Amino acid sequence: MVKGANVGLTTLSEDVGSVMVSLGWSSTTGEGDADVSVLLLDGDGKVRSDVDFCFYNNPVAGNGSVQLLGKTPTADGSEDRISFDLDAVPQEIEKVVVAASRYAGSRFGDLDDLRLTLADSAGDGLVRFAVEGADDVSAVIFGELYRRSGEWKFRAVGQGYASGLAGLATDYGVDIDDDAEQEGPEQDGPEQEGPQQEGPEQEGPGQDGPEPPARVPAQTRGSDPAGPAAPAAPRAAAEPEPADPAPVPKPARRPRTAKKKVTLPRTAKKSLADNDTWRTARLFPVSALKSDRERETRATSVVLSVMAQVPEFGRRLTAGFGAPAGRMETFTEVTLPHGESPRRPDGVVRVERAGKLWTALVETKTNGNALKPDQVQAYMDIAARRGYEAVITLSNDVALEGSPLVDVRIDRRRKHKVALWHLSWAEVVHQAQMLIRHEGVGNAAHAWLLQELLQYLQHENSGCHGFQNMGAAWVPVRRGIDDETLCRGDARALEVIENWERLVRQVCLRLGGELGQKVLPVQRARRGSDPGVRRAELADHLCEQGRLSAEIRIEGTPGVLAITADLRTGKLRTSIEVPAAEPGYPLSRAKRLVRRLSEAPADLHIETLVGGEGAGPRGTLERLRPEPADILPKDGAQITGFRLSLFKGMGNGRGSAETGFIRSVDEAVDRFHAQVVAHLEAPVP
Repeated sequence: MVKGANVGLTTLSEDVGSVMVSLGWSSTTGEGDADVSVLLLDGDGKVRSDVDFCFYNNPVAGNGSVQLLGKTPTADGSEDRISFDLDAVPQEIEKVVVAASRYAGSRFGDLDDLRLTLADSAGDGLVRFAVEGADDVSAVIFGELYRRSGEWKFRAVGQGYASGLAGLATDYGVDIDDDAEQEGPEQDGPEQEGPQQEGPEQEGPGQDGPEPPARVPAQTRGSDPAGPAAPAAPRAAAEPEPADPAPVPKPARRPRTAKKKVTLPRTAKKSLADNDTWRTARLFPVSALKSDRERETRATSVVLSVMAQVPEFGRRLTAGFGAPAGRMETFTEVTLPHGESPRRPDGVVRVERAGKLWTALVETKTNGNALKPDQVQAYMDIAARRGYEAVITLSNDVALEGSPLVDVRIDRRRKHKVALWHLSWAEVVHQAQMLIRHEGVGNAAHAWLLQELLQYLQHENSGCHGFQNMGAAWVPVRRGIDDETLCRGDARALEVIENWERLVRQVCLRLGGELGQKVLPVQRARRGSDPGVRRAELADHLCEQGRLSAEIRIEGTPGVLAITADLRTGKLRTSIEVPAAEPGYPLSRAKRLVRRLSEAPADLHIETLVGGEGAGPRGTLERLRPEPADILPKDGAQITGFRLSLFKGMGNGRGSAETGFIRSVDEAVDRFHAQVVAHLEAPVP
């Protein structure tokens, strides 16, 4: 679509009762990011109250009809996903505005390939809109969903605010909390363009009405939905007053935080047991599990039951699949007719909202067992005949973009489309951790249920440990690298690359759940590039160089955490490049860096990054602590930053045992983050 164009959703697909909107962008450094927000507007073009403003502190709005689902990695960066249950949007809401904003003085000009995509409930893409000309703004309205004659339409907007999220939200009637903290001063400069104002519909070629006027500053109203607050008194004409001293920058206003929710403390209360051998009674015991079938049955029942009892958790796992936010019921070991031999999927999820029913079949695998294509194909056929919306597979494996875990045949002649989705056990654990440790749930009982679920999933007997095997090609590839017999184009190298990508994604899920921060893999690829081609190039690089490399971005850190596994030397390297901010004397920078790393390991390697092609000095922290000047270039070259690295021996096994490669990667990342990255919350001054 082009800017200003609009389209009726029902003309594109029959499955638009719920849709998925994704906002995406890329960054040359891999560090650029933005926050998405959604505003639900009434007939006056204002929010009814602050609860109609959906953002990072209020991820669910409109009685659950709008949900922010967070970021998902793509080939060229990441996308923020938003689920819309259009059938359940309150009738008072006439328009839904989808926007994104940057922070700390950043502008959208620092990002590339700003885009919006819209998909129906089956996952089929319907709309794509590329946003251009947003270089100097810190907030952008990407698009709008609005009602016309009982039908939902989409308009491509692509207009910006220089005043940022606070200015955008205020214009739509959101109450702003003046005393909230933000890193930089409020940006009060003139906006580039304002939001489009919806007028009476006048159908014409390619648009619903005339071009809307530029933004006019609107009155701010608080959380009282009765009406707008009284306008501010106009500035009186008076004699000019003497000039005051330069004012102290006022902290930028931020949206109010959401209502306080229940989270569980990280430290357990003191036990009343007589000794450490006593075991705490658990809601979901694992001691009786003896076979894979028992593990699958128990795991399915445990997860589905908690999904039904804890609404926040159930929505987190199903909203991305097009499910509405309604009353959820879950079932296990159901029997469904299928020819001469009835089938028994592991579970069924049913969600009711506004008299409509959304249903999905669930197929579960544990303990590293692979999904069976014929089994999944049978469930897809059953779902299509019986009108189910989706089939959800749940296993230890991690799905990759452009590389489905199970190849199924979809009959395009059927009017009813069924979507195939996949969940990893690592994703289930991640969502549970985010809720009970960081974001909170509705009450203490729900928090306790999630805690019991986590205890079960993380137990060694549950079989729900996520991706834990580098595959059958791991050992042959390592041997081929050692004896230099591995050639370009070897299919085994491609398998190792795919499993390495799965491992990195799982590391991000685990670390993000523990920290409560966004942790995403960085994939430096051209926009629109084929993931299969990218992986083939990485496989050839593995054959030539014998190294696996990855980068992850952790919210709130000054750089990208790089991981390199050198299969020739058996060493793992974790590193981060820290920019050196101006001004300051070089020696002062070196001293401050060493002082900040006072708790870091003595074997931490520090390398000075200099401008030009030359390499800077390097040394271990142990040697630099008494003599920080040793890290300064002798020729006076300009210091652009510092690279901090830790090295660790690499596990040989393909699994996650004590000597396995997967465990060694987990331990290396955890150690580097806890002992190095955690002390680098801001760029070195």
